[in-house]
Amino acid sequence: MPLGGALLAGALTWGLTAGPLLLMEDRGRPLPDTPLTTLAGEATDLPGLAERQGQPLVVNLWATWCPPCRREMPVFEQAQDEASDITFAFVNQGEDVALVNRFLDEQSLELDNVLLDARTALGDVTGAMAMPTTLFYDAEGRLVDTHFGELSHATLRQGLERLR
Repeated sequence: MPLGGALLAGALTWGLTAGPLLLMEDRGRPLPDTPLTTLAGEATDLPGLAERQGQPLVVNLWATWCPPCRREMPVFEQAQDEASDITFAFVNQGEDVALVNRFLDEQSLELDNVLLDARTALGDVTGAMAMPTTLFYDAEGRLVDTHFGELSHATLRQGLERLR
């Protein structure tokens, strides 16, 4: 039992310290072309979305079972409505369309670009080891910043300022 607790504490510490450090090394990397699906069942990817929009892109990796993800969704909804010069993409990790639609309806959330990553491949490719994870890409599709954990209005505003 004590060994299990120590292992858990070590893994948590590594995930909260080494994980972000590894992602910081990835700054400047291009948007991954991981296959994703829209809620309508159409195939898409982040480079295609960024190209169509031609502006910076904020990518939020989330799941309905994740309490911090759930709490930050209204913050993103407000930012999406206020920041017309930035595109937001909400990439659900590993859940099906019915569950995601039910969550959005129950929470009365109106989010653009809700995408499905059924195999959680985007999280693997980007090195995101915890949810929520938010990735900030400039208009050229290069990673500018990464944030692990729940975002507040102030923290999100700081991330958006780096894109402008």
